[in-house]
Amino acid sequence: MERDADLETLWERLGEDEFGGDERIPYWAEIWPATVMLGRWLLRNPGLVRGKRCLDVGCGLGLSAIVGAAVGARVTAFDYALPGLRFARSSSWLNGVEPPLFAQMDWRSPAVRPHSFDRIWAGDVFYERRFFEPLEALFRHALAPGGCIWLGDPDRTVSGDVRERLEARGWRVRRIETDKIALLGQNLTVHLWEVAADRASFS
Repeated sequence: MERDADLETLWERLGEDEFGGDERIPYWAEIWPATVMLGRWLLRNPGLVRGKRCLDVGCGLGLSAIVGAAVGARVTAFDYALPGLRFARSSSWLNGVEPPLFAQMDWRSPAVRPHSFDRIWAGDVFYERRFFEPLEALFRHALAPGGCIWLGDPDRTVSGDVRERLEARGWRVRRIETDKIALLGQNLTVHLWEVAADRASFS
């Protein structure tokens, strides 16, 4: 995957105006263990996404989006940070994959048609509690009837109750995989959750 610097280096370059309520910390500059798990899942289960309309939420450098496209999914991938999207597109070509539709978008204001994606996936997006409400709203807005969501999530205290909170909103949640992912000098436990809704939720 292409990038011009790692997270620590980019962090040091940040100015004071990039912190605050809408901080621009360059999380996009790293490949996170949860994204690695998602990529492996897609490689092992191409039949679940081939020909399907798929949405990669907070795609960063585009690893899982590129893997999805490589196995035949029709992928739209978005991130808040434009630099990561440029590298993601370049990495697609370097890996011999026709680039997914990479778009700059804020998950608080999703610019996608209602119920237009058969599959949605996201890696390690619940790292702040304030993200739950806009993400749950995005899932409800974008997921097609009969579709499902895959969430890669490491063992974090901040996201420990996401399953319960989703179930309280009427989602069906099941853990489909747990694995240790060695990356960034760590060996993290990562869970892969499948989230789905009753068809009645889309009426």
